[in-house]
Amino acid sequence: MFIYSLPILFSYIQLGTVQEYFGTILFFLILLYIATPFDSSYKEIEWGKVSELSLHRYLLDSWNGQVKLWLVFWPFFIIINLSLFFIDNLARAGNFTVSSWDETHFIFLTPTIFWAIIVWQNSINTSSRYWAILARFMTLAVFFEYGLKLVIRIDYPRIFFQCQEAVLDYASCF
Repeated sequence: MFIYSLPILFSYIQLGTVQEYFGTILFFLILLYIATPFDSSYKEIEWGKVSELSLHRYLLDSWNGQVKLWLVFWPFFIIINLSLFFIDNLARAGNFTVSSWDETHFIFLTPTIFWAIIVWQNSINTSSRYWAILARFMTLAVFFEYGLKLVIRIDYPRIFFQCQEAVLDYASCF
């Protein structure tokens, strides 16, 4: 997750104080609280019959906003974040080149966009407005993580990828 990228950035640049971070998080939570619909449309739905469950049906119903929020949020959240964490660890260990790191993050961008859209569409399929707000906030946090990775790639590749080692493609670190 993006927490893994923060110590690298903190040690080399001054991004802000802890109070500014909590203030920003609080601002986004309040903004999402205001932007999330406030009515009685929040409901627990029953999704599909057991005999009809398939990957195609799951993805289609997710896209149409007919799936419980937790069934949409958790599978993608776990898979995407574990994959990104694994890719970052491979890059830090020197087993991934810089261009491979770029390509895999670009490949995972499409499922991340899909995940964000279906979470926002299915956020009314929960018993509480607060779960919808937290799920939407986590989608924004994943895009913040992508922003941090872009900052690392553009401004600090020699530090993150340890480009002083001869194993990596040194030219791609610039």
